[in-house]
Amino acid sequence: MKYSFFYPFILCFFLSVFSFGQNATVKGIVLDEDNVPIQGANITFSNSGAQSDKNGVYELRIPAAQDVQIVISHIAFKSLQFTINLQENQEYELNPVLKTNVEQISTVIISGREKKVVEGITTLDPETIRTTPSANAGVEGLLKSLPGVSSNNELSTQYSVRGGNYDENLVYVNEIEVYRPFLIRSGQQEGLSFVNTDMVRNVDFSAGGFQAKYGDRLSSVLDITYKRPTRLGATANASLLGGSMSLGGVSKSKKISGIVGARYRDNSLLVNARDTETNFQPLFADIQTYISYNLSDTFELGFLGNVAINKYDYEPLRQQVNFGTLQTVRALTVSYQGQEEDRYHTYFGAFKGTYRPNDDLSLKLIASGYHTQEQEYYDILAAYALGTVNTDIGSEDLGEVEFAEGVGSQLTHARNDLDALIFNVEHKGTYTADVHQFDWGIKYTTEDIRDRLQEYEIVDSAGFSIRPPILDLVNDQPYTPFESELVPFVSVRATNDVTIDRISGYAQYSLRTAIKDHEVWTNIGVRAHHWNVYGSTVEPTASQMVISPRAQVALKPNWKTDMIFRVSGGFYHQPPFYRELRDSLGMVRPEVKAQQSIHVVLGHDYSFTMWDRPFKLTSEIYYKKLTDVNPYTIENVRIRYRARNNAEAYAQGADLRLNGEFVPGTESWISLGYLKTEENIDNRGFISRPTDQRLKIGVLFQDYVPSIPSLKMYLNMVYQTGVPGGSPSYADPYDFQTRLRDYRRADLGISYVVVDPNKRLREGHFLNTFRALNLGVEIYNVFDNQNSITNTFVRDASTQRQFAIPNFLTPRVFNVRLGIEF
Repeated sequence: MKYSFFYPFILCFFLSVFSFGQNATVKGIVLDEDNVPIQGANITFSNSGAQSDKNGVYELRIPAAQDVQIVISHIAFKSLQFTINLQENQEYELNPVLKTNVEQISTVIISGREKKVVEGITTLDPETIRTTPSANAGVEGLLKSLPGVSSNNELSTQYSVRGGNYDENLVYVNEIEVYRPFLIRSGQQEGLSFVNTDMVRNVDFSAGGFQAKYGDRLSSVLDITYKRPTRLGATANASLLGGSMSLGGVSKSKKISGIVGARYRDNSLLVNARDTETNFQPLFADIQTYISYNLSDTFELGFLGNVAINKYDYEPLRQQVNFGTLQTVRALTVSYQGQEEDRYHTYFGAFKGTYRPNDDLSLKLIASGYHTQEQEYYDILAAYALGTVNTDIGSEDLGEVEFAEGVGSQLTHARNDLDALIFNVEHKGTYTADVHQFDWGIKYTTEDIRDRLQEYEIVDSAGFSIRPPILDLVNDQPYTPFESELVPFVSVRATNDVTIDRISGYAQYSLRTAIKDHEVWTNIGVRAHHWNVYGSTVEPTASQMVISPRAQVALKPNWKTDMIFRVSGGFYHQPPFYRELRDSLGMVRPEVKAQQSIHVVLGHDYSFTMWDRPFKLTSEIYYKKLTDVNPYTIENVRIRYRARNNAEAYAQGADLRLNGEFVPGTESWISLGYLKTEENIDNRGFISRPTDQRLKIGVLFQDYVPSIPSLKMYLNMVYQTGVPGGSPSYADPYDFQTRLRDYRRADLGISYVVVDPNKRLREGHFLNTFRALNLGVEIYNVFDNQNSITNTFVRDASTQRQFAIPNFLTPRVFNVRLGIEF
């Protein structure tokens, strides 16, 4: 097999086979380096051939059981040539990526792949995403192995980027912004990510310094593109954590193509492995589709839809957590009564119209609607005892609690209901003239939220009801009788009816040019965002507006070594979403301003060859200065804001990533990240923010047995230093700066490929009816590390001390997987 040196990203790996038939078929979509279909590409062999249509789709019949040399060419792109040998009636899908024909253009051209590099965008392989082992497999599971991306909770799909929180990340699917539920408190309640991995074609990720065309968030952008099928096909996956199915196809006229996917997830395997005995009955399921219809040569209409039903029934029974030191081992034992019943039903639909009157102009209109109905109901009584543990190895009571230092109980209650309806209408345009590109857009959003928040917590310690420390009451017993009503330790009651109207827009200009022999790419742009908060339960306030200028510059010197230098930054604002407007007591404060970040990123990419294989070293240093910061606390994955812009903060750090073919034919990487982020609340001095993750090391390693290439191994490892462990209710965070233990986790996956397009069994074997079939086993948390997500604070009645007791995550867990493709 031969292919040009200039096409390392083209998927053309073919296995020579022998047959006695007459014909075979090669088909697919011809793409450029931006994954845009190419019309009019010629696919030829000998004196025969075919041409790609307006959607880039082609189909070519070739002789079977012989070497056939195929040439794919287009006047604006470099030609691709390869040799293929297929069996009788075999169909092979090839989606070639043609590179810009720079020899025919006098001006400097930076290719689509390089364009993403100069923009600071990391592109992830969808197949790597689908095969990487993770307790929450998918795009987010792979993101956590990248530098600058942190998560210390394998049960959650949420992640923080360079010191930001979970609400500071943008997620787009086919240029349409998507949302996540509001009331999620813990990772085990989340279930499914919005992104369906079976439907993903392309994944781009930026950890900062992104362009003005992306929305108003402070931290990152995840840009997903779904598949556009070229043939009728289906996939099915099953494991002990659930399963998924997808079906895709295209009409005979090639005008309509669509893909639909359904998923089911059950977290019982992970939750039942924790130290809390439970009756756990979850149901997480969704169905999703993307359909495109070409009404004409210049107009395309697409539809993205999703319906998700999440049901979470949780009944804790008993728990024992051992902690302390080797000399003094303590334990918290808890007996529970009650249960939790949560429901999250979300409905999402979006239409996207794309009009391309010529090759230089693209006009888009996007309309979307998101509706979520959520409830969070629980009544749980926890009777606890804090004591010392018997460590006598010869004792029959080894591991049992011998002496109770503190006893008490805790009653938690919630009746929370939320109904949110969000509508978006957006216009986007792109105009290209030679080396110049203009992008613009304007968007209108309305958010209608109806929220009832009712929570309380009653704490009883050694027979006495604990009062909240914020109440200013004097207890002068026995000289003066103390007369006051009993009040909960925590009580939150609020009803909110809030509407937020937003108008945002952007304009940006990109230039590709050269200074002497050095290639230069520049981008300057500006965003504006205007919003107004009103409703029957909030006081009217003046509308607010922010303007965010941004810029990027990249230089590719004409050196023997392949390097790119880039600098990006600007002003980034995050106008408050509903969660950021609601304070810890549930009251909405419409006067909350947008948080602002001045962000500067310096980046460098060095591509080189080692062991005769390609590698790339990516390095970035960054600094963020944040003002008008809205302080918050994190409880598992729930963020509670103070709804006050009374802090300033900064984040600084460096990220390194080395990726390449450590094993021939596979991509692996190792990443290293350093971060320091602190905040100053009310000018009291800087303390660590809840996401202050100082050191992060991530490794993704893929391997196979050389003598049995169908036997593959995937290793996903993360090490992160501990983040601040939080503080008790009503406590001053300046008094609680202790950190959680370091997060260490390794997930291992081993799979055997029974059948794939390049590996067929003997003729007539029934397994050949599958296009692909693989079996695998996964081991989560291989080394059985005890990681913790938060602390539970328990008072010792005799000494009045408070102990920070870690809430441990999942231990070692085994899983099996089955994957099928038709």
